[in-house]
Amino acid sequence: MTGSLGRVFAGGVLWFLLAAHASADCLSCHQPHGPVAGDPHAFLEDRCSSCHLGDPDALEAVSAHTGMVVSPGQSADLDATCGVCHSAHADTVRSGLMHTGRGMTNVTRFTFGEQATPEGHGDLSELGHSPADSLLRKLCASCHLGQPLHQIETVQPIGKRGGGCLACHLPHVYGPDHPVLTAKVGDEQCVGCHSRSGRVALNYAGLAEVDDTALRRPDTSRLGYLEDGRLIDRHAPDVHHRAGLGCVDCHTIRDLMGPTDAFMHGSDAVDIQCRDCHANTQPRVRLADWPGDLLPLKSRIPFAADDDQPFLVTQRRGTPLWHVEVLPEGNRLHRKLQGGSVAIPPIDDDHQSEQGAHERVTCSACHSQWAPQCYGCHMSYDPEGRQWDHVEREITPGYWQEARWGVRNDRPPLGVNRHDRIVPFIPGMIRTIEHPDWDEPKFRRLFAPVSPHTTGPGLTCAQCHRSPTALGLGEGLLSWRDGAWNFESAHPVQVDGMPEDSFVTLDGRQAETTRLGARGFNPGELRRILGATLSGEPGR
Repeated sequence: MTGSLGRVFAGGVLWFLLAAHASADCLSCHQPHGPVAGDPHAFLEDRCSSCHLGDPDALEAVSAHTGMVVSPGQSADLDATCGVCHSAHADTVRSGLMHTGRGMTNVTRFTFGEQATPEGHGDLSELGHSPADSLLRKLCASCHLGQPLHQIETVQPIGKRGGGCLACHLPHVYGPDHPVLTAKVGDEQCVGCHSRSGRVALNYAGLAEVDDTALRRPDTSRLGYLEDGRLIDRHAPDVHHRAGLGCVDCHTIRDLMGPTDAFMHGSDAVDIQCRDCHANTQPRVRLADWPGDLLPLKSRIPFAADDDQPFLVTQRRGTPLWHVEVLPEGNRLHRKLQGGSVAIPPIDDDHQSEQGAHERVTCSACHSQWAPQCYGCHMSYDPEGRQWDHVEREITPGYWQEARWGVRNDRPPLGVNRHDRIVPFIPGMIRTIEHPDWDEPKFRRLFAPVSPHTTGPGLTCAQCHRSPTALGLGEGLLSWRDGAWNFESAHPVQVDGMPEDSFVTLDGRQAETTRLGARGFNPGELRRILGATLSGEPGR
């Protein structure tokens, strides 16, 4: 009897434990790891499989974990995870530039001479093994959203890469509890990818990457190191950064997550322009007429608003600026991250860009304080070496090595973009590339239009009209002699016959650009700019 009762009792306890396990779902083992208070996904507390998949009805760990994803929202799993509830964003995330890297792929292939223009159908997830694609595989493809969530360096947040939806919506700082996904995307979410190339995430905060020559300065008090070991100098941060604005205070949901498959480069996809806040003449949208695809944003408006409340909209895509309060005494921007609000200064009637002679000049042409620039680069490929391949996700044969010099962080040259507007440019590359498949090295001089994100006081007349660097001539002496302008470069001439840091020359030679239709100033434009009579200067 005793043995039989013992077996019955033991079986009853086992049945009870198994039943409890099944009803408790994943959290019967994974405690404490459920959604915490305030998590917008707390309603899924007993349905972990809604995001993480797996088999919640299995009673064994191996079976329960079959098909589970640790990091939901990555492109391969998107339709079964985040896309179930957020279907409107699933396709746009996969087709967007932050996933495909279309512009970067095309420009690299163009630079290597593998395609005729910097535009095409490139995709970082579909790279081959040409020299250009090899470079992208080894040095460039870690950032795109199609990569798994991973760390390049061991530090957060600057080493974070990939992750699909989690690249932006998973905070970097979290403890033992379940991390809280958030729509309040902080600047630290952007820095992992956008601290390279144009370095806008660094620029915005006043951090300028420099090379080791900076350590030889008499005064090194402004120097420091990023968490990943890069040496930086401290410059003036963007005026918007000083006002406490985060990246998402300017960049709208439609330029970050909207349909961007029609755009070739990141600058084309950007929704916001300076005028949208500072001189918006677009018809307002009332709360009652809110766009259907952006209805969830209505609940986030940070001020009291009835159906007749007007809102500014972006000129490019008509996106309501839901955090800008339109008031008779002047508009105010309510900060999405830091809270509180700041007054938006309107563009004055006597603003230089409003005068006829400057109608092509963009705000950033005059108001960009500095931009990262590199005027020398050498790249070489060693087929005998081995290096991490971001497509194969393993170490494979072939090693790309680069060296750079001529690093500057000062006012950039100006030029003309594809829309015939005057904007800042930086050297996309002034580079010598060596590869064993080529008979000789390739030298390429290309400049790229850029928005430096270093907004501050505008240029004086002389800082544009009499500056050889602003005009794209490079560093040197610009002088008026014998009825003509002359320029003596401070740097040696390269194999293409132009000085090391030149975008253009007075006699009409020009570097190529990384955008169709973009260019430096032509001789006629240079003559008109230089021919302007400045205050206190004799006429020419």
